[in-house]
Amino acid sequence: MKKIAVFTSGGDSPGMNACIRAVVRTCVFHKIEVMGILHGYDGMIRDEFISMNAKSVSGIIQRGGTILKTARSSEFLTQEGMQKAKANLEKHGIEGVIAIGGDGTFKGALEFGTLCSIPFVGCPGTIDNDLIGTDFTIGYDTAINTVVEAVDKIRDTAESHDRLFFVEVMGRDAGLIALRSGIGSGAEAILISEAKTDFEKLIQHLKEGRKDKSSKIVIVSEQGGTGSVLQLSEKVKKELPFYDIRVSVLGHIQRGGNPTCMDRVNSSRMGFSAVEALMAGKKQVMIGIINNKIAYTPFENAVKHLDEIHPDLQRMMRVLAV
Repeated sequence: MKKIAVFTSGGDSPGMNACIRAVVRTCVFHKIEVMGILHGYDGMIRDEFISMNAKSVSGIIQRGGTILKTARSSEFLTQEGMQKAKANLEKHGIEGVIAIGGDGTFKGALEFGTLCSIPFVGCPGTIDNDLIGTDFTIGYDTAINTVVEAVDKIRDTAESHDRLFFVEVMGRDAGLIALRSGIGSGAEAILISEAKTDFEKLIQHLKEGRKDKSSKIVIVSEQGGTGSVLQLSEKVKKELPFYDIRVSVLGHIQRGGNPTCMDRVNSSRMGFSAVEALMAGKKQVMIGIINNKIAYTPFENAVKHLDEIHPDLQRMMRVLAV
């Protein structure tokens, strides 16, 4: 293998830059030419290819976001768009591609593989941690630490005013951010996408909770089986009018920020392993880390979401919330 391209796609996540850095420097070590593709699949279609070297990724390991930029491409979903992307990869003599992204990124690579024979290897860049084939995705650890830090600050206000706060976190299709950050921040209840919310049980739990608690925090994943978090808070207010209820939507602060040490190390391991996987002839696989060991999962398996998440963690959460 003489020439590899790397790009980021979909939502940005902290650690993507660390992964890019590892890809580029591993290529340099093995004397492989490396190019970056700006703006994901859109850039592949529009021929936004740039040459990269060790210096071009200097000083980025600690930065959130992605220096290669990212986008979601509707044109790549068409045969015409894929043909343009294929022509540009061939024009630049690309022999292997490393895609850093999530579910949509790998589905796109899987479909593209039916048209283009250039091998793709993926690194799981998504804060949702919703891909099969890795214990932790790039950006997940940073995101949950961001949520915990924010909830700790919200609790200061909640305790000062004896308030009940509903805090919405990201995770429209996966509740792993809500589950772990809720446990880590000592939430009274956690409502996630994978489990239908039992409104009556929630009301009973909030009503019967310890009276001496000066604050209560409920963590809610986006549309976590509840509809809008504002609608949920209004329903609870009708049932429990004695509560002073507030809503906080954390939004995109969960995507940004400097990656944690864990995300920097995992991202570097994945980027390094992705290059060596291409050199070994692997294709259409996602690099993951399972039980602290590098694992290879075919794209068709990696793109499947988890239907049930950590029942033990859910049970522990209910016990610790007494």
